[in-house]
Amino acid sequence: MKTTNMRTALKLEEIGLLLIVCLVYFEFYEGGWVLFASLFFAPDLAFLAIIVNKKVATIAYNAAHHKGLISLLMIIGYLLSNELLILIGLIFMAHSCFDRMLGYGLKYFDSFDHTHLGWMGKSKHKNLEV
Repeated sequence: MKTTNMRTALKLEEIGLLLIVCLVYFEFYEGGWVLFASLFFAPDLAFLAIIVNKKVATIAYNAAHHKGLISLLMIIGYLLSNELLILIGLIFMAHSCFDRMLGYGLKYFDSFDHTHLGWMGKSKHKNLEV
């Protein structure tokens, strides 16, 4: 499969997961739009760790966007019967899906433009070099 077809398939997968997560959030929980809108971009605040250094910011960003860790948060919320943890997990999962749908992936340490989905931003031309 060509790279562009694979990227399209990945984006469609993320759109589907985003829709499922939003359906679960709004259909089964009473978090509401205010909580959703308030926390939707909260994972991006992990970039504030750049105050410490680039490596810490990369680790913080990846932790806040890692679907495995977000799933773990929701599982812990379920086991503790803590609806707020589940809601936060659903919102963070929606955000992560949204980011990946737009092509933003988990960051490598060499550059914020270098993600597990390829290069982005000013470095996007490097995708053609591979």
